[in-house]
Amino acid sequence: DYRDMSRKAANYIGALIINKPDCVLGLATGSTPIGTYKNLVAGYENGDYDFSNVRSVNLDEYKGLPKENEQSYYYFMHDNLFSHVNIDPANTHLPDGTEPDSQKACEEYNKVIASMGGVDLQLLGLGHDGHIGFNEFDKETHCVDLTEMTIEANKRFFNSIDEVPRQAYTMGIATIMRAKCVLMVVSGKDKAEILKKSFFGPITPQVPASILQLHPNFVLIADEDALSAL
Repeated sequence: DYRDMSRKAANYIGALIINKPDCVLGLATGSTPIGTYKNLVAGYENGDYDFSNVRSVNLDEYKGLPKENEQSYYYFMHDNLFSHVNIDPANTHLPDGTEPDSQKACEEYNKVIASMGGVDLQLLGLGHDGHIGFNEFDKETHCVDLTEMTIEANKRFFNSIDEVPRQAYTMGIATIMRAKCVLMVVSGKDKAEILKKSFFGPITPQVPASILQLHPNFVLIADEDALSAL
């Protein structure tokens, strides 16, 4: 179930932190990883994990939302993980959603990721249309127009659909594929069909997550509902 999935995912990430204290974690937002973060916080509070040398890069950020906005991914990460563990704020990185120049924002973020030597473990969720991050299929960090399906899925977090940002900066498929390990968490019956298409169907740009079939170290942790179509 979701709790078991979250615990296993946190154990997997925690093992990396123990074995490589200065690891680079690629982190994701959304409802699915919240349980994983809760378990990592519990592990820190129990003295199992030390985040003092951990570095992080986030998958994406809405364009146009300041950090103080409760729907920004910066706010989400602080609310769910960063403010509860001993990670150095200077070691946490997200694309700059307040930078209006898309090219500049994306180039700067690519430099940040490169300066760390790449990502040791990239945590991902799975979108209903198979997207990973906000990706449809670009290589490096880029500005993406959010699909109607994504806008519809995200409107529950805002007062109205008009408040949902129409663009986001997102890490690209090539950056994700260069991560030494990719860990995906998927939960719920509503993800069963797209999970099946992603990992038991053809590799196609129509299902961006299907590219992960080619990753040399990909781990899927999913609950029984998400795996029910297999």
